[in-house]
Amino acid sequence: MDKLDEIRALAIRHAGIKHPGMARLSIFSITEPTKLNALVYNPMAFIVLQGTKRTLIGDQVFEYGPGQTMVVAAEITAMGQIIEASPDKPFLAINLDLDPAVIMNVVLYLSETPEMQMQPGFAFSMANAELIGAWQRLLAMYERPKEIPVMALHLEHELMFRLMLSPHAEMLRQIAGVDSRLSHIRQAMAWIREHYTQQLSIEDMAAVAGMSESVFHRRFKAVTALSPLQYQKHIRLQEARRRMVSKEADAASVSFAVGYKSTSQFSREYKRLFGEPPRRDADMVQTMVETGLQ
Repeated sequence: MDKLDEIRALAIRHAGIKHPGMARLSIFSITEPTKLNALVYNPMAFIVLQGTKRTLIGDQVFEYGPGQTMVVAAEITAMGQIIEASPDKPFLAINLDLDPAVIMNVVLYLSETPEMQMQPGFAFSMANAELIGAWQRLLAMYERPKEIPVMALHLEHELMFRLMLSPHAEMLRQIAGVDSRLSHIRQAMAWIREHYTQQLSIEDMAAVAGMSESVFHRRFKAVTALSPLQYQKHIRLQEARRRMVSKEADAASVSFAVGYKSTSQFSREYKRLFGEPPRRDADMVQTMVETGLQ
């Protein structure tokens, strides 16, 4: 049995279980393909163990399967879809929410500090044997819960070290705050999420990031694959969807609550992002949640 097979076996046994000592680690097991769904990725490392996932970020489309990793450096909006999964062979994946302090602890032990280029807020690569082994050892803590208080953080450091030796190194340095440019963009992203219902200008956003408008626009799109105003629109529409699914209000009321002045514009942009009119989409999502398909 190779390391990937070992992790699959562990993931099947422990899917959906959260251990309080490893709260940032999640195991996913999905038994059938899903529809394309809008979401916001937080800084994370993700590895697929079985099945295939498709992710759309901006106008870019990525498909990744067993042994492939995704690392996200900032709170980016995306569309995600499981395209290969079945009850006999479910989609399996592990997600670790990244802690900048843990990454910085590893960075401090690495002597090489190259001059960094501004990186996108996401990247994909094939994991090598050493990185897969680090994931396997971290997940194996579920089999030995008494060791978690002592070993889990040590093994997370090992995983970050292996990721630092991968094509994701510069991105991880940015997450750790070594490159202040990403932290400034993330400040602006957080400000947009806080004020998403308001009419925001590029001038205001750039001021929050401490950059000129042209530099801010270029760097923001480099990180998120969206313009700042597109990012705000995605946040609005995702919050509208959440409210619609929760049945907090009707489409017209929700559209005004998230900052739209025109219900027709809201419906048009909602359908463009989610593929269905607001009420129909919300009903479909609610049905999937109730039947455990999403």
